[in-house]
Amino acid sequence: MIDKSSTVADQGDEWIRPTTNSWQAIRPAADVPSVPQPPFRYAYPARLPDGSYLDLPLRRVAGAPGRAVASLIANQASFDVVETLAAFMADLARPLAPQVIIGLPTLGFAFAPLVAQRLGMSNFVPLGYSRKFWYEEALSVPVRSLTTPEAGKILYLDPNLLPRLQRMRAVVVDDAISSGQTTSAALDLLGKVAGGVDIVGIVVAMVQGTAWRAHLAAMGSEWPQRVHGVFVSPRFVKEAGGWVPEAVA
Repeated sequence: MIDKSSTVADQGDEWIRPTTNSWQAIRPAADVPSVPQPPFRYAYPARLPDGSYLDLPLRRVAGAPGRAVASLIANQASFDVVETLAAFMADLARPLAPQVIIGLPTLGFAFAPLVAQRLGMSNFVPLGYSRKFWYEEALSVPVRSLTTPEAGKILYLDPNLLPRLQRMRAVVVDDAISSGQTTSAALDLLGKVAGGVDIVGIVVAMVQGTAWRAHLAAMGSEWPQRVHGVFVSPRFVKEAGGWVPEAVA
C-alpha cells in the first residue's frame, strides 16, 4: 500500500533480510522445476496467472511475534514487474466493463494508470491523502491501515473529478488488500458521490490473507465477491524450518 502489514527488516532474524534486490524480476515457470513448498526462508514465491513466480520478501508483523507477511512495495519494483502485474490486473478488470478506473493512494497509483491505459482509457480518478485548499470535508473519510494504526489518515476526493464518477461503472485499483480498512474507507467515500458510482469490482495485485473478508462483508455481503487479485499471499507463522502459511479458521 504500501506494504500493508509489514515492518522494517529485522536483520537479526535469520529468515528476514534486506529488500535491496527484491521485486526486480519475475522468474519464468521453466526456471522453477517444481512448485515451491513451505517452509519458506527469506521470501515467498507468489505464482502468477501464467505460471511464473514473483519472489516476495518476508517481513515480521509488528506486535505479533512469530508472525510474518509477504511484502510487495510497488514503487521499489522494476518497471517490468509493475507493468507485468498491471497487465494481469487489466485482464481481471476487462470483463467487468468499467467506464472509469479509481486508484487508491499511494501504491495503487503504480498500477491504476497502467490498468486504465490498457483498457483504452485516457485517464483515471485518483483518491488522495493530501488535501488541497479547494477540497470539501463532505468528500473525505478517515482511514487506517495496518502500517498506520495509531495515527490514521484522511482520504479525499477532489470535487472537480465528480463528473468522471457520477453514474459510472467503476473498478477500484490498489496494490494489495490485507485488512480491508483502506478499501472500505474508499467505498465509504465513493458512496458520498451524488448520483452514485457503480463499483463493479476491486482489482489488486496481491490478496493478502483473509482478514479483509470480514471487514468488507460488514459493508455488504456482495463486496468480498467483487475482489479480484493477480495472486494470493497467506500470512505466515514461524516454525523450526522457516515460515509456513498460517492456518485459516
